[in-house]
Amino acid sequence: MTPWEMVAVLAAGIAGGAINTVVGSGSLITFPTLLAVGLPPITANVSNNIGLVPGGLTGVMGYRPELKGQRGRLLRLAPASVAGSIAGGLLLLNLPERTFTAVVTVLIAISCILVVIQPKLGRLLADRPKRAHGGPWLVLGALAAGAYGGYFGAGQGILLIGLMGILIDEELQRINAAKNVLVLLVNFTAAILYVLVADVDWTAVLLVALGSMVGGFAGAKVGRRLPPAVLRGAIVVIGVVAIVKLLAG
Repeated sequence: MTPWEMVAVLAAGIAGGAINTVVGSGSLITFPTLLAVGLPPITANVSNNIGLVPGGLTGVMGYRPELKGQRGRLLRLAPASVAGSIAGGLLLLNLPERTFTAVVTVLIAISCILVVIQPKLGRLLADRPKRAHGGPWLVLGALAAGAYGGYFGAGQGILLIGLMGILIDEELQRINAAKNVLVLLVNFTAAILYVLVADVDWTAVLLVALGSMVGGFAGAKVGRRLPPAVLRGAIVVIGVVAIVKLLAG
């Protein structure tokens, strides 16, 4: 990478770490940036996933007050998230790159749609009767979201927030805190797998990791003050750029 490309990746890591903590679609910033500086799609995805783990950790630390009393819930959901992550990671490493490009193009489009409809989804969830816990449906949902995250991480946090908002009786900020823990588990599990067997660009990992640590901490502290419409618009624009980049080869 050139020095300016390194600066761009570092800045993307900061933005991605903050967005992951607050919303859950930070890979729509970091992944296209890694593509733009010349990394192949699978190497970019693997390096991006590993680099975002430190940011996930700082985000979880920033949400510690909202995690109080959720230990039992997270212990029920964590095994499903880990199992799903392993399944998704194995799919990523064993399917051909052209399949990854086709699937990720669709997943990025779905993630962009989820970002756009998130406010409406939140209003719908606010009026829906809630349960004390999600039961087997939420466990299955965590498994599916984990597989999605192990294969390609963008949007998994939004999926988890939607599922938990529908299935459990809990305040949104506490749901977001639980989401951060589950996403961290998914990314950390996939990262271990990738380090062992995948082609990793360690320069990209280091830059994304440094940026995401700063962004994760900042997101937990001040991310709620960001103008939601501006944030959603930026994510969608970058997502569209990623789709064009993937389709153009």
